[in-house]
Amino acid sequence: MTGPGDSSADKLLLHDGVQRLPSSKAELFQLRDFVSAELRDELIALIDKDRRPSTIADDNGDAYFRTSETCDLCPQEAAVGELEAMLEALNGIDPAYGEPVQGQRYAVGQEFKAHTDYFTPGGPDFEKFCSVAGNRTWTFMIYLNAVEAGGATRFKAVGKTFKPEPGKLLCWNNKRLDGSVNPNTLHHGMKVRKGVKYVLTKWYREKPWGWAEE
Repeated sequence: MTGPGDSSADKLLLHDGVQRLPSSKAELFQLRDFVSAELRDELIALIDKDRRPSTIADDNGDAYFRTSETCDLCPQEAAVGELEAMLEALNGIDPAYGEPVQGQRYAVGQEFKAHTDYFTPGGPDFEKFCSVAGNRTWTFMIYLNAVEAGGATRFKAVGKTFKPEPGKLLCWNNKRLDGSVNPNTLHHGMKVRKGVKYVLTKWYREKPWGWAEE
């Protein structure tokens, strides 16, 4: 079951270098060297300019569940527009279904504990976050720099941990093929042990993103 806010394995695998994790539990892909060094530097500068403490819809009572800094990147920035065009060429998703690109910065000791990107149907905040654009479909995440130690992304259910590599893109379908949410996409942005980690995340929705118009 797919919709206009979805990509597909067939679309992604048309691009040279895209690799799919050999698992039936989740649709999970990686693509090395997706973003050039010059563009990475521009995007890191934008994150540093506007970063603020990260928030989360539900921290389960744990004030340290997500301890990074974050920012929504302005789509009018030339570097952001270039990235958006690259993502559209890769995934085939109409940009109208995408949330603003989000930048994240993790200093030593900071992490994002195991979580899913979708909003749990029937959960306390489901209507609040999904009433306009529906639930999240696909996640596209890009590492912008090398990290001296730590900072990997661990997908426990599929038994795979990805280390940060400059320019590497990870993407996954937050849903199963029948359209239900996929708990096997649970992932942990592990603590940075040395250095700083910069990443970008782009989420897509079931319906056009409309929050900016309200």
